[in-house]
Amino acid sequence: MENNDFMRTIEVNGVKVEIDLRTARKIDTFKVGDNVKILRKDYDTHKVYSGVIVDFVAFKENPAIVVAYFSDSYAGVEIKFETITQDSNHIEIAACLPHELTINKNRVVDKFNIAIEQKKREADELQQKKDYFIKNFSKFFEEDKGGIEND
Repeated sequence: MENNDFMRTIEVNGVKVEIDLRTARKIDTFKVGDNVKILRKDYDTHKVYSGVIVDFVAFKENPAIVVAYFSDSYAGVEIKFETITQDSNHIEIAACLPHELTINKNRVVDKFNIAIEQKKREADELQQKKDYFIKNFSKFFEEDKGGIEND
């Protein structure tokens, strides 16, 4: 390829500029509330998470982006926070496309609903065990100690 294959003329606000595509960089802009994907390196693996930008911290020496991201597994969904700076070499950030957001949002909400239902079942089971204990073992305590307190 010739050098001219890499050169493009673009117009920005009425000003024509010639750029070399080999050295051109894409600049993403983000704001608080934007949905993003993060690529996080954990040990030997890389994993992509869905998240949302929650803060920009304008530290003089090392400005940071704070992202809340959702880690889902068979055990449920956790909301975690990652602080990304220029020194963060274990994590990358990218914009989230609208269709990706819908899929991920529904999946996360479903996981939260499942976790809520599991906890409700656990609470019901504990209540049943307590009721069983009070009903069936109170006779022993009443005979032995003169009764127990019910709450």
